[in-house]
Amino acid sequence: MSKSIQFLAMVGLVATVAACDNSPKEEYIMVDPEPISVEPAFTGKYK
Repeated sequence: MSKSIQFLAMVGLVATVAACDNSPKEEYIMVDPEPISVEPAFTGKYK
């Protein structure tokens, strides 16, 4: 076999193995943090 055919066969084999990878993937979950303090409510009066 010529070198180019061997190279193309190797690239195809590596691509096939990479496409069939079934390893578990990490899932990233974003959670909004709760506020540290509550904003004061407007009462309409000055204290």
